[in-house]
Amino acid sequence: MIIYGLMILAGYLIGSIASAVLVCRMLGKDDPRNEGSQNPGATNVLRLHGKKAAVLTLLGDALKGFLPVSLVAISGAPDVVTALTALAAFLGHLFPVFFGFRGGKGVATFVGVLFGMYWILGISFALTWLIMAFIFRYSSLAALTAAVMTPLYSLWFYPSASYAMVNTLMAALLLWRHESNIRNLLSGKEDKLGANKSG
Repeated sequence: MIIYGLMILAGYLIGSIASAVLVCRMLGKDDPRNEGSQNPGATNVLRLHGKKAAVLTLLGDALKGFLPVSLVAISGAPDVVTALTALAAFLGHLFPVFFGFRGGKGVATFVGVLFGMYWILGISFALTWLIMAFIFRYSSLAALTAAVMTPLYSLWFYPSASYAMVNTLMAALLLWRHESNIRNLLSGKEDKLGANKSG
């Protein structure tokens, strides 16, 4: 039990690494938490600092979800431990202990933990995001749709109660973190992908 607890704690600590902040510091860019949407995520970094910084941020956020979860999964730990490690890594991104608990909205980390839990779940989320983004050109709408679908994908492809409950909770948290985006979508003020606005 102690080992499982340490696995979950490690998931949170790894998830607390703010990729956007570190990438921008390494590239000599301003802190994304102080500009644009003030969200330390790949979309805000893209609008503020370009594709290179955004890609590095995206990879960092996904990897910090994937690595701890996949390691726990292949260790033979019970599904509930893998699921709680996924939740911990996701919460670490939302509320990073190393960065004053000011985290991002969680899309890339959500994808990372899904790949770590079961790769088909990650593929399903990513494909849903790509399809919605291609059709509507809204990153937030694509993420929200993929998040809502994830619990259904989980039940279909990997019928584990632990996975289903944690994926539902993470999807709900992701929706909550996108509250402002939902308001902007409803009012027609949300920026489309490729827009040069920083707000």
